Amino acid sequence: MDIRQVSTNWDNWKNFLGQAVEFAEELGISRERIVNLAQQAGQVLADHVPPASPEQRVLKELWQVADQQEKQVIASLMTKLVSERPGNYTAF
Repeated sequence: MDIRQVSTNWDNWKNFLGQAVEFAEELGISRERIVNLAQQAGQVLADHVPPASPEQRVLKELWQVADQQEKQVIASLMTKLVSERPGNYTAF
């Protein structure tokens, strides 16, 4: 799977991240540790990777104005979001 193609489509991006979370869980990594790793990855993405979709642009803007606690919440919510099974996403 081409990461460039995955990153430009929001649903593909969520599925890709969801697979990473599932893999970490299969390795026995705790949810708390997964969220901490997600927060570290979020910081790297915000610092060095231009957003590839409007949704990623919003996340980056939120990340840039968030304090440490809020970044932890964003990472936790993204981890929770991508842990949902494909097809379970609902539009609001």
